[in-house]
Amino acid sequence: MESILVSTGVVALAEIGDKTQLLAFILAARFKKPVPIILGILAATIVNHGIAGALGAWITAMVSPDILRWVLGLSFIGMAIWTLIPDKIEEEETQVAHKLGVFGATLVTFFLAEMGDKTQIATVAMAAHYASPVMVVIGTTLGMLIADVPAVFVGDKLAARIPMKLVHSIAAAIFAVLGIATLAGAGARLGF
Repeated sequence: MESILVSTGVVALAEIGDKTQLLAFILAARFKKPVPIILGILAATIVNHGIAGALGAWITAMVSPDILRWVLGLSFIGMAIWTLIPDKIEEEETQVAHKLGVFGATLVTFFLAEMGDKTQIATVAMAAHYASPVMVVIGTTLGMLIADVPAVFVGDKLAARIPMKLVHSIAAAIFAVLGIATLAGAGARLGF
């Protein structure tokens, strides 16, 4: 259960102000069709984070525990730093919609926007850390939906009222604590 809760919370916080949340704002403002946008976000996230979770599981199987601890600890600290850097979205990512419809556009643009994004990399790291990729993918998908579904419904009105710097600082702090705890070997003492 811990892997789901931590994954959900960390990704929900990291996603606020992220380029995919900005993409949700743009698609919602452009198409005003929340259901296909939300379904596209869900499908893209399951596929993208499923791949990331599988990669995390593969890393766990291929890398020795001592090396994995250092890689994961440093990855979490890197994620903490990266979370403090605000994202911007490129307009080209939203141009796909004219050919694929709202669901298809959301699916493709979200999948591509998530490739190499901090939440995808966090999914890889957490799947390797918890050695429970399915639970991590469930958690990260929930986190994406918690952050992006409200963006679809309320758009820019909500974005202007959220203290982004505070939210990013909290997410960065959580990543930093996970990194330090991993480097200190706290997980091994707790049985994971």
